[in-house]
Amino acid sequence: MARYNFKETEAKWQRIWTEKRCFNVTEDASRPKYYVLEMFPYPSGRIHMGHVRNYTLGDVVARYKKARGFNVLHPMGWDAFGLPAENAAIENKVHPAKWTYENIASMRTQLQGMGLSYDWEREIATCHPDYYRHEQKMFLDFHKAGLAYRKESWVNWDPVENTVLANEQVIDGKGWRSGAPVEKKRLSQWFLKITDYAEDLLQAIRTLERWPDRVRLMQHNWIGRSEGARVFFPIAGRDEKLEVFTTRPDTLFGASFCAISPNHPLAGELAAKNAALADFIAECSRIGTSEAAIETAEKKGFDTGLKAVHPLDPSWQVPIYVANFVLMEYGTGAIFGCPAHDQRDLDFARKYDLPVIPVVRPADAETVEIGNTAFPGEGVLFNSRFLDGLPVEEAKKRIAETLEQSGAGQATVSYRLRDWGVSRQRYWGCPIPFIHCADCGIVPVPEDQLPVTLPEDVTFDAPGNPLDRHPTWKHVDCPSCGKPAHRETDTFDTFFESSWYFARFADARGEKAFDRDKAGYWLSVDQYIGGIEHAVLHLLYSRFFMRALKKCGYTDVEEPFAGLLTQGMVCHETYKDENGKWLFPSQVMKAADGSVVTVEGGRPVTVGRSEKMSKSRKNVVDPVHIIDSYGADTARLFMLSDSPPERDLDWTDAGIDGAWRYLNRLHRLIEDGLVALAPAGTARSAAVEGKAAAAEKAMHKTIAGVSDDLDKFHFNKAVARIREFSNQLEDLDGQDEGSRWMKRRGLEVLVQLIGPMTPHLAEELWGLLGHSTLLAETAWPEADPAMLVDDSVTIAVQVNGKLRGTIELPRDVDKQAAETAALALPAVLQQLEGKPPRKVIVVPNRIVNVVA
Repeated sequence: MARYNFKETEAKWQRIWTEKRCFNVTEDASRPKYYVLEMFPYPSGRIHMGHVRNYTLGDVVARYKKARGFNVLHPMGWDAFGLPAENAAIENKVHPAKWTYENIASMRTQLQGMGLSYDWEREIATCHPDYYRHEQKMFLDFHKAGLAYRKESWVNWDPVENTVLANEQVIDGKGWRSGAPVEKKRLSQWFLKITDYAEDLLQAIRTLERWPDRVRLMQHNWIGRSEGARVFFPIAGRDEKLEVFTTRPDTLFGASFCAISPNHPLAGELAAKNAALADFIAECSRIGTSEAAIETAEKKGFDTGLKAVHPLDPSWQVPIYVANFVLMEYGTGAIFGCPAHDQRDLDFARKYDLPVIPVVRPADAETVEIGNTAFPGEGVLFNSRFLDGLPVEEAKKRIAETLEQSGAGQATVSYRLRDWGVSRQRYWGCPIPFIHCADCGIVPVPEDQLPVTLPEDVTFDAPGNPLDRHPTWKHVDCPSCGKPAHRETDTFDTFFESSWYFARFADARGEKAFDRDKAGYWLSVDQYIGGIEHAVLHLLYSRFFMRALKKCGYTDVEEPFAGLLTQGMVCHETYKDENGKWLFPSQVMKAADGSVVTVEGGRPVTVGRSEKMSKSRKNVVDPVHIIDSYGADTARLFMLSDSPPERDLDWTDAGIDGAWRYLNRLHRLIEDGLVALAPAGTARSAAVEGKAAAAEKAMHKTIAGVSDDLDKFHFNKAVARIREFSNQLEDLDGQDEGSRWMKRRGLEVLVQLIGPMTPHLAEELWGLLGHSTLLAETAWPEADPAMLVDDSVTIAVQVNGKLRGTIELPRDVDKQAAETAALALPAVLQQLEGKPPRKVIVVPNRIVNVVA
């Protein structure tokens, strides 16, 4: 096994590919383009197994498409801003820039060691001013176009990270990075008007045919289109109305209360004069901000003492509560409660002893009884005056018409999606290019002063944003009036950078963000590869960003990613010692009796289920160690072999050993078998027969099958086909001319097929087979269609529709011969019991059905 020196081989071919610039591309109108991109990494300093899997998948696609004649763009960069760098600065007393750039250098070396076919001349880092100056210009353009604005609003505040989080970054009421319970604060923030494109983003989901259904559904649900009505409830004793959004206006005559969000302006006004209400609002802000947290929390309300007047009956009043389950971010921040037909409203009504008035009954019943379960379904209206007897959908239309005629409301469409808050209170991010002037207000930084760069002399010895307390950087003169002013000290959410980086790769060194023609050539990304965790955050923002750039004249492209592949996690067994402490896989071993024990001391180990690799559970395997021990090709092959890419992959020692053994076997098969091969370039022998002829047919079927598998991202199936074909080639002894020719041709094809997966070994074997050209520059083999047709077929034989056996016959045999062979089967004769069949139906090359 030691004969294949992967360290020398992999280093050699990586050097040659770089020297010959094999993967550097420019636009070429004469060839079809293919843009493959994996989601770029955060530069933490070490690649992990998730990176290895993600980038291997992308590299196989890129190399395969290049071999198929495509002009392939396959770039790499770094999502380099973000809070971890500031945390490192605090912990290690190092500047975020130094920490980040050192990590980039380290990870670049690690990725290059994987033999990935990147155009490294297009490398970008989002923390570099040459990158973020362009997004500052974009933001100014968005502002001019009315797509960016600043307002005071309630925000999600992470008390550990000391920064604002977007709604999408709050997971189960906690910060997506810190895990700390999120609080509500009122701050002035910058927003992007993603809601302007809510309907467009929703409708265009159906065009994303090469996206996983799961991701499309997640985006559909997040945008959350709801058809309903805005209803105006006059507030008794006040000269104002409470505006409510509802998806069930048909239940208006079942209303028993109104409820407003703790963050509703009316709640704030009342709380200023009511300490008990102020305490209740403070309590509400502590339960979390996500829908999931609010849905699972106990439903609580505070009676404001105000009454809302029913919009269609001045004599009907209902109490107004402040309720912890009403979100200011959705609808209008106010609801009316119809307890009989909404479970949440019913729970609330039972708690506060409010009326429960059923107004919808099943179509086959005269009434409906409401106990502890609401009736939310379809039916017929009753107890509803002029709506009585109408089906729900018809009642919705009728009530909407009535509300509009009376001025008490109107039919409308609402979306769950809210505008994207992009302000973050931290240092290591792109500065927002605006200046605050006491006389002129908020003034954009002139374009000729971009980029606004971060000051290097900052300290992290106090909580909060270092830019806020910088003695000089924040103080500037107003560009409009020249008076003293100060810079915006918030920086962009890091999702701002990742929402357009794929376009920068199209023209990574250009003076503009990207050249319109170059972007027009390369975009959309043909195949994007990354984790399902970005289904809403990154992917939705990127889709909006391209539309915003189109509005501002940057491009005509709207959808950034034509195809999407979401790969599964890399998992590993978990281990604990006798004290319940987690152990690394390197700390355990199998004992002679098959049990798992610690390497040091042989103490017992509890083996847990396989879970996503994580530092907290220590079930991680260092890819750098694996590559040093087995080589990059072995790691790549295992990542592709074990399971389909969209599923989780279980990392096992047996799996990596198996991949290593196969690559050594392949190396020996060629190196040891060179003497049994026909000379390179030998024409096909006329004496290809027997095993050689069977191998030739298998070769063409393998080419067709692997090509189809790679087109469909069935990488594990492709690996299985290649291994099966290599077994067949091993059986060729090379004792005759036809066998020697076939073995050479078969091995050449085998090397070509495995080339995208194990490129270093494949290049080495290509050279051993006598080729002076690079495999990386060699066209993909073509299957001969004539060789894909079998000479014989297996035909099923049925009696009265039940399978009784199969027969092997020449392809396209005449019907009489097929019938005769079928009737001669013992199982058929037994069923017929000596009687002639009533009918025989022959479907050529497929089935014979005997009717007894």
